[in-house]
Amino acid sequence: MVQSSRWVRALLVTGGVVAASALVAGWWRRFRTRLAANSLVLNETLPVHSKWWRDHAELEGELLYVAIGDSAAQGIGASSPDRSYVGVLADEIRAVTGRTVRVVNLSVSGATVELAVQDQLPRFAKLRPDIVTVAIGANDIAHWDPAAFERGIRTIFGALPRHALVANLPFFYFPRNERKVAVANRIVRQVAAEHGLTVVPLHRTTRHQGIPGMMTQFAIDMFHPNDHGYRVWANAFAPSLAALLVERFPTPAGAIH
Repeated sequence: MVQSSRWVRALLVTGGVVAASALVAGWWRRFRTRLAANSLVLNETLPVHSKWWRDHAELEGELLYVAIGDSAAQGIGASSPDRSYVGVLADEIRAVTGRTVRVVNLSVSGATVELAVQDQLPRFAKLRPDIVTVAIGANDIAHWDPAAFERGIRTIFGALPRHALVANLPFFYFPRNERKVAVANRIVRQVAAEHGLTVVPLHRTTRHQGIPGMMTQFAIDMFHPNDHGYRVWANAFAPSLAALLVERFPTPAGAIH
């Protein structure tokens, strides 16, 4: 009788585990389906953002700010392109220097470091920027090849002026991806040091946001930042950008301090 009772309890426990697993699996399938649909929604904004930046690159400005990057620089996931971190930084440059700013956003959605070398660097070579920001490499994590990543980073960093600001990769939350990101960021730091470039601590800044950041700072595809998330990205650049602007473009007020 005791043995029979134990057998019944074991069946109940096993059945509960199976049922719970089925519920989790069902929830995960629905979640992935919703993310896929949301990604398609954001994909429709790619040409809109790209055209917005092309149009604004034609506007005149006393200073030229050039951005190299991927969809994050394009501002995919933001409510409007100018709320990307590039747009926020452009506003900061205007506010600090008191000068007008022309923004040439060379970034391309989906760009890897290799694609940035092929597509963005030739256009970059024709420009004489006063401010340069680079945030590239997040798309390399999906098909991670550290040797190819380092070759691309060396080529990009070797083409930059010494005053360029280069961001390391953001926090990816999941351990498997974070192991790859750790390698990528070691490469970024090493190559930047060889070229005397300032590394923006994007990884530390985004990691500091923790789980609340994951819940509140991402767009509907749970990959791209939203307006709040892009503000966090801009905050990662802010100290280095402020120091650069004070050094290169001192205002009378700045000279007093």
